[in-house]
Amino acid sequence: MTIILGADAHGNELKEVIKEYLIEEGYQINDVTDLNKDFVDNTLAVANEVTESDENLGIMIDAYGAGPFMVATKIKGMVAAEVSDERSAYMTRGHNNARMITIGSEIVGQLLAKNIAKGFVTGKYDGGRHQIRVDMLNKMA
Repeated sequence: MTIILGADAHGNELKEVIKEYLIEEGYQINDVTDLNKDFVDNTLAVANEVTESDENLGIMIDAYGAGPFMVATKIKGMVAAEVSDERSAYMTRGHNNARMITIGSEIVGQLLAKNIAKGFVTGKYDGGRHQIRVDMLNKMA
């Protein structure tokens, strides 16, 4: 599994905190951040790398998380969630098979961001009854 990270200028500092934490935990990281580009382009870069392998997951950080969430959900087959707590990060993997989350650096502090990243990357898709909804989501975009 590779964790694809991205940020715009407003999210870069928090992205670096998450990156350092995930590296310490032994995860392979691919940071696609281009600070000369806005959240739209950086979100697309994360999503493109996530879709390269079924094992990849993505985390995109900007000021509020809403914009990258809107971008990610426009991509065919991408299930993404905007999260600001650990439980939602974990459960969106388990119930929605989310491959990407977005975080707002103006909303989430450093310790919480590490816990969100941990919840997301350790979560496992439950399948079963949830697959019906995941299939519906995948058909939408």
